[in-house]
Amino acid sequence: MWKWLIALSILLAACGTGEQTPEESAEAGDTPEAETSKDESEGAAKEKSEGSIDVDKGMFNVKVTLPKTLFEMEDGDFEEIKASAEEEGIGEVTDNGDGTITYKMSKSKHKEMMKEMEEEIESSLEEIREGGEYSSIQGVTANGDYSEFTLEAEQTAYEESFDGFAVFGIGVLGLYYQLFDGADPDDYSVVIHITDAATGEEFDTVEFPEVLDEMSGEQGEEYGTE
Repeated sequence: MWKWLIALSILLAACGTGEQTPEESAEAGDTPEAETSKDESEGAAKEKSEGSIDVDKGMFNVKVTLPKTLFEMEDGDFEEIKASAEEEGIGEVTDNGDGTITYKMSKSKHKEMMKEMEEEIESSLEEIREGGEYSSIQGVTANGDYSEFTLEAEQTAYEESFDGFAVFGIGVLGLYYQLFDGADPDDYSVVIHITDAATGEEFDTVEFPEVLDEMSGEQGEEYGTE
């Protein structure tokens, strides 16, 4: 049931090309002198934009720490994720032994991955709006950092269908975006509000990653593994 999370993890890890060399970074304006000047000019604003220390932006590299709850961590799964990520240009993938995994990549790759994730989220929203697969959903919007989404739906039709599956794709993508943007793996979330298109009233709320934890717990109880 959770294998699709692995596929999504590998897909996101595969975004972009190899690590940027110092020479390439210099051509892009990422020289030590440029970084120092930028740090001095932006000050506190830069610190705020980088978020928590779980996204560690060095001179030429970025480290992103992700909780294992976003992966299927059965035997061999971590090695598969690591091999696939490194093959596609992620410099290092480390199991920290504390329930988290760290990706190390070039700054250019990090920027590229953020752009790719933003495009994927926007594409998913457009598919929900226009694709016709979720007929009860009449509209969907997101805030600027993809931590909140609002779905407008015909309530009765929504509740009597499987259109609720639409929230899982954008919810998980939103989680990855938050983490790669610097959110604390111990304190991050995506909230999806579902409102009645006719009245504007909210009739359901789905919160990630809580819903994934709940589903994982239910699955464990079903198979006696919890």
